[in-house]
Amino acid sequence: MNQKWLLLAELESEERADKYIFELLEGQDEIPKLSRSQIQKLIDEGFITVNQQVIRSKDRIPFGSEITLNIPAPTEISVEPENIPLQILFEDSHLLVVNKQPGLTVHPSDTQKSGTLVNALLYHIKDLSGIGGKLRPGIVHRIDKDTSGAIVITKSDLAHAGLSKLFAQHDIERKYWALCYGSPAWSDAFTFSSTLGRSPQDRKKMAVNVEGGRKATSHFSCLQSYGVPGKTLFASLIEATLETGRTHQVRVHLNHLHHSLLGDPTYGTPTSQQSKWKNLPSAVQEAVKKLPGQALHARILGFIHPVTGEKLHFEAEPFPEFQNLIQELRNFS
Repeated sequence: MNQKWLLLAELESEERADKYIFELLEGQDEIPKLSRSQIQKLIDEGFITVNQQVIRSKDRIPFGSEITLNIPAPTEISVEPENIPLQILFEDSHLLVVNKQPGLTVHPSDTQKSGTLVNALLYHIKDLSGIGGKLRPGIVHRIDKDTSGAIVITKSDLAHAGLSKLFAQHDIERKYWALCYGSPAWSDAFTFSSTLGRSPQDRKKMAVNVEGGRKATSHFSCLQSYGVPGKTLFASLIEATLETGRTHQVRVHLNHLHHSLLGDPTYGTPTSQQSKWKNLPSAVQEAVKKLPGQALHARILGFIHPVTGEKLHFEAEPFPEFQNLIQELRNFS
């Protein structure tokens, strides 16, 4: 059964409707906590109206307007549970943190309904939050299929709303390990900021400084460079601290800086004749070939528990393929 509330716009809105309603609901204890993205979805589907009229998220709400909020009953999830092993780092009644293995897609799509993290979650968690939608229950953020590492999933609607707010405010600690070609000129710390959006040349790729892109900021530090003594350094282990979390952000930023990731099938992939590939020792080349994709691992995840207020910090160990590549590279450090 749908839940319905009637609210009054007591102030003239100078902000978008989705932001105004999100802030309006902050002090309404009797109404379920909703993230801004959830509010946008409800507006788009006509479940939130103003003066009984359908609105858009970007509209302004006039003073004195009646805001009708309908929250539909949870939709039955049409994805089947699967007994896929998960490396669980933390679990309570509100959250689950896992070290996602490479090669595992986070959520299903219309073309892939099995073999995903969500299928595994539905098997392991009986009280998974449905707020994320029938194909993305409990999912607040995602990492690429072939990127491994720490990811948090919500088990309650309260946690989902609270964690979504932390991500929206960029109040999450996220550090990635990236193994890339070459050695950066910056050895200590370097910040790169751009906008990030769909590439006009290839819609499957993201690109920096494209029209309509969103701000993306990455902080990089070089942990170790590798090479044969007396020759050019051929690879590096870089730690990327994310201020924002855009699609392919680390991969695109490092590629733009001429340090594409080892094993990346999309950005800066070298041919066998390119010098950056030929500079790799044969043992390193073989280790790269065994990677399921790009050498990128979500190493650290930290945040304030959205329900208990506890400070949480997790360090996810890299999986064997990544560790094997690091070991081969250390033979040249």
